[in-house]
Amino acid sequence: MSEIKAFEDKMQSAIEHLDKELAAVRAGRANPAVLDHIEVEYYGAATPLNQVASVAVTEARILTITPWDRSLLKAITKAIQTSDIGINPIDDGTAVRLAFPAPTEERRKQLAKDVSKLGEEAKVAVRNIRRDAMDKAKAMKKAGDLTEDGQKTMEENVQKLTDKYVKLVDKAIEEKQKEIMAV
Repeated sequence: MSEIKAFEDKMQSAIEHLDKELAAVRAGRANPAVLDHIEVEYYGAATPLNQVASVAVTEARILTITPWDRSLLKAITKAIQTSDIGINPIDDGTAVRLAFPAPTEERRKQLAKDVSKLGEEAKVAVRNIRRDAMDKAKAMKKAGDLTEDGQKTMEENVQKLTDKYVKLVDKAIEEKQKEIMAV
């Protein structure tokens, strides 16, 4: 049943993708993951921010970015200002600070909706993998590689996997929504 393992790996990667997406959702707390997609101009090349500076959460709502080369302070500030994170960086001469404002009630509700949408996309991905696995079982039965009982067993195992990963998606969404709605 190595076929099932391949489908489980695909479902696991869908969960990992969801986790990355959720980490980038700004919930009012300082989270270094919001800077993952920011690149800084460094010696003529666009370099990921985490490769030219250390990023630390100094307080619940403050991120401190300390570049290894102080000449990068202006480039880091510019990269953050032109990004879509919507926070104005504060350059203090040695580090760049990002103060995350507490989101309004309306904004938290919108973020919770966005998180639900991400969860639905992950569930669709898991269900598509289930569909592919079911098609594979039917094809294997048709080709004579599986008996009818073997096909049923494979389909039952795939359904159990699907249920397990859908529950993991629900759990991740629920935790993120709790984090967002906490004031």
